[in-house]
Amino acid sequence: MRKLYIPLISFVILVIFFSSCASRKDLVYFQPDSTLLHETYELNAPKLQPGDQLVIMISADDIRATEAFNQASIYQSRNSNDAAFRPTYAIDVDGNIDYPKLGKVKLAGLTRTDAIGKMRAELSRFIQDPGVNINITNFRVTVLGEVKSPGSYLVQSDRITLLEAIGMAGDLTINGVRKDVLVIREQNGKKEEFRVDLTKRDALNSPVYYLAQNDIIYIEPNGARIQSSKYTQNNSLFISIAGIIITVISVITR
Repeated sequence: MRKLYIPLISFVILVIFFSSCASRKDLVYFQPDSTLLHETYELNAPKLQPGDQLVIMISADDIRATEAFNQASIYQSRNSNDAAFRPTYAIDVDGNIDYPKLGKVKLAGLTRTDAIGKMRAELSRFIQDPGVNINITNFRVTVLGEVKSPGSYLVQSDRITLLEAIGMAGDLTINGVRKDVLVIREQNGKKEEFRVDLTKRDALNSPVYYLAQNDIIYIEPNGARIQSSKYTQNNSLFISIAGIIITVISVITR
């Protein structure tokens, strides 16, 4: 009788082991297929939006002509180029910034490149051939769920891909669902949801492959992770009880 329990227990362990194993198709990114990749860089360039904080620097051959526009913080010395002391211009709820001498300038809805072009056109009334540089200081994305380091990440440039954001969070854990990554984006005051299958090459063509300001990425847990979280608290008790039962059976059938 005792000999029957050993194969039975071994069989149960093997079933649990193989049922928890994920296949290659569940884990590997961008598996080969016939998908044609297209250029989406300019098409999906992020747009400036209310709440963005901008650092705007103006240059020209005549430096004195830019002084009225490059207003410095009272804490910045005259010869300092420290970006930390540069004033920022917030885009208000109407999509405008309030810029020295220019007044209200609507930048919301424009890409960074388009905003530079618009500022250059506005400044041309006062400065000959002005140079303009715009940086977003609060470009942030959030990565949640089954990644190694979930959290909000400040982006130093105005362009980041979905893969780069996941990389900043330490990549997906083995328990993350790669076939159904959720990206939440706010556009025109409305939140939209996008689903991306990272195991398909078509993910590179997704409208959210290039992320926008305040995008939220959520990685769902797979079935094994959900089950393990459900039973983790009872695992020790279950193992102890199973051990006692096996011991009792062994004693009785000895």
